[in-house]
Amino acid sequence: MSARHDIAAPPAKEGGAAPARPPATEVPEVDKRRRDRLSRRWQRDLRWSPYAFVSPFFLLFLAFGLFPLIYTGWASLHSVELTAPNDMEWVGLRNYTRLFDDEFFWNAAQNTLTIGIISTVPQLLMAMGLAHILNYKLRASTFYRVAMLAPYATSIAAASLVFVLLFGRDYGMINWVLNAVGIDNIDWQNDKWPSQFAVSTIVIWRWTGYNTLIYLAAMQAIPQDLYESAALDGASRWRQFIHVTLPSLRPTILFTVVVSTIGATQLFGEPLLFDPNKGASGGPEHEFQTLGLYLYEQGWVNLHLGRASAIAWTMFLILIVIGVINYVISRRLRASS
Repeated sequence: MSARHDIAAPPAKEGGAAPARPPATEVPEVDKRRRDRLSRRWQRDLRWSPYAFVSPFFLLFLAFGLFPLIYTGWASLHSVELTAPNDMEWVGLRNYTRLFDDEFFWNAAQNTLTIGIISTVPQLLMAMGLAHILNYKLRASTFYRVAMLAPYATSIAAASLVFVLLFGRDYGMINWVLNAVGIDNIDWQNDKWPSQFAVSTIVIWRWTGYNTLIYLAAMQAIPQDLYESAALDGASRWRQFIHVTLPSLRPTILFTVVVSTIGATQLFGEPLLFDPNKGASGGPEHEFQTLGLYLYEQGWVNLHLGRASAIAWTMFLILIVIGVINYVISRRLRASS
């Protein structure tokens, strides 16, 4: 006997085990209000959460960046001593005009320029060469990269004190090596050019590895197709470096030059600790006193807070000029490429 399929199933009885569900449109009013409230909360969270996440940075910047900048700018227009910072006497731009007639300021500016050139140029050239070597496949390449970064992680105080011992006049290892080849002792801490060269070696030792890793990362981002095409054209390794590597590294080179220049302008710890008297004069005759040391001497040794603030803002304006030059050059490089 075959079953019939044309007979519809009887409707479920009212009050049975599986009552019919209400239509989807019949949502209780309480659930609808709750869902709308959650939706509005989610929209507010989506809108304001990014600002809450970045707010700690801006709060810290306002407290320790913007406020000191504005306060030093205001203090630079006053005659004020560090012992009485609330007793300000308005002098206008006199603290700035005095810098033009201050021989110690110009001496510090000249020392900053010469030390910056002596330390930056060899540093970047050595970093470029080391990065080019590390760019090839070497055994224990990770070890070499960590070793390059070790001087940067070393304390400025520890590194400077070690170099003070190396450049000692009577018992330093550098003079001992020079004596072995027939050169008399050099007074590295009291003569102008030897002292600036010694301070520059500290900067070179600390920052060469850091710039090496920056150049290495940029080199590894260069497409290998360029090198393969140059090799097919018969270019040697040196020509590949000149015509492929260097043009590809122009933005990175510009970045390292600007960062190194800013660091040289703010040089403070190395010359301070290299001074045999551990003062802010940069040697007995200000042989290697930088702008950072001169600022420290005026503000915390001579207690002239207004003059120190004027020096700080002058350094800030110098850095702005460097940034503008960097922007103009980078735009021209992008346009030419």
